[in-house]
Amino acid sequence: MPARMTYEAIVEALGFAAGNERMVRIVTTTGTEVHGFPTSVDTHITAYEVYLVPPGDDSTEIAINLEAIEIVELM
Repeated sequence: MPARMTYEAIVEALGFAAGNERMVRIVTTTGTEVHGFPTSVDTHITAYEVYLVPPGDDSTEIAINLEAIEIVELM
C-alpha cells in the first residue's frame, strides 16, 4: 500500500475533485474504502470533514474526518 498522503495533498485532491465533479476513492486509516463525489471540504477546526455523495445515490451524503483519510485517488 502506498504511503499516507500529507494533509495538504489530501485537501488539494479533494478540493480539485469537488470543483470538477470527479469521483474519488478514499482509503481510511482503518483500511476502509469509500467511493463518491466530494460535495464540500471543510477544513475549519470545528468540522474537519469531507462530504461525499456515493455514485448512484444522490439522497445519501457521507462525512469522513480528514484525519481518518490515508489516501485519496481521483477516479
